[in-house]
Amino acid sequence: MATALWQDDTTTDKTGFWASGHTPTLIAAFLYFDLAFMVWVLLGPLAPEIAKTLALTPAEKGLMVATPTLAGAILRVVNGLLVDRIGPKKAGAISQIIVIAGLFSAWTLGVNSFGGTLALGVILGFAGASFAIALPLASHWYPPQHQGKAMGLAGMGNSGTVLAALFAPALAKLFGWNAVLGLACVPLTLVFVAYMMMAKDAPNAPAPKSLAQYLTPLKTADAWSLMGFYAVTFGGFVGLAASLPIYFTDRFGLTTIQAGYCTAACVFAGSLVRPMGGALADAIGGVKTLTAVFLVAALALAGVSTANSVEAALALFVCAMLALGTGNGAVFQLVPQRFAAEIGVMTGLVGFAGGIGGFYLASSLGIAKQMTGSFSSGFLIFAGLALVALAGLALVKGGWRARWGAAGGVRI
Repeated sequence: MATALWQDDTTTDKTGFWASGHTPTLIAAFLYFDLAFMVWVLLGPLAPEIAKTLALTPAEKGLMVATPTLAGAILRVVNGLLVDRIGPKKAGAISQIIVIAGLFSAWTLGVNSFGGTLALGVILGFAGASFAIALPLASHWYPPQHQGKAMGLAGMGNSGTVLAALFAPALAKLFGWNAVLGLACVPLTLVFVAYMMMAKDAPNAPAPKSLAQYLTPLKTADAWSLMGFYAVTFGGFVGLAASLPIYFTDRFGLTTIQAGYCTAACVFAGSLVRPMGGALADAIGGVKTLTAVFLVAALALAGVSTANSVEAALALFVCAMLALGTGNGAVFQLVPQRFAAEIGVMTGLVGFAGGIGGFYLASSLGIAKQMTGSFSSGFLIFAGLALVALAGLALVKGGWRARWGAAGGVRI
């Protein structure tokens, strides 16, 4: 029977990463997260076709692709509480069933109005809320010195956004965009079966707490700081993943398939470096990693606002996504160092903040396009938020290192 070896302090420093946890659970968490993220942003690659069919305005398009992000943000808090109460495996099973049933219903009944797309977006929010389940499922098995790598590998499931960008536009062209909703149920069901067979809850998971105790982290400034940083890193990542298909088709007149390829390249870059961001934070500290992340992201997004060619925009988006993906891994190297006993609820709270950031970016780009005829102001404002996060990091880093970095023996 698998056990969490890191409970024994005498083996902590001698146990390698793969031997220190439970690999089947790590794989199950990745697969669940990957396919959940694929459908979470599904409306983004389909947005140009849906907008054409339903005659949506730019603001409506922005709200449509932002709704799953907002719903996912709210449901992440719910799932964070559920993880601590019934365990991550059961919580994940419930969420997957809801998403599969919702997509199947949307496929059979059809989505024929703007309101229908918003309702579907709420259902897809359950997929986005997988964040608050998959990461604790993996994290509970690993010791502090391997948290960055474990959370990064499980979190690399955000690469599912690449699958949506690559395949959804082509499948929509062949079978119609509504059929894509039904087709998505096939891989989701296969992953659900694998998840139920492979995933195990760690034996060292924290005991359930009262509702008041769940919200205790919100009384600390550290929790709000980490939430704010993730609102920029993950919010930027998922907001761009959902919005880039619209941007490339509207700004440069690309076909939906071409826009999907461009989006996939950007999202792949951000997904690939997430575990590297966690490992880098393990090596040099999360603060140093995030300092570089916020600076690069701000410069790249500001550059996008003036990009006049597909090539320039694509290069800048890749740079931004590389930075934001690294930042996602770095934030979750820091979270378990400060909130190990509340990792379930903190994953939900930090994920909630990330979802809010993504909702803001995706919806604001649509509003900026409708009000000014350009996406530029939306990118500039978010670049400014990255600089605000950089300033905030400079204010808290000294206290973090003094209060909980040295005590844990891990680089902060």
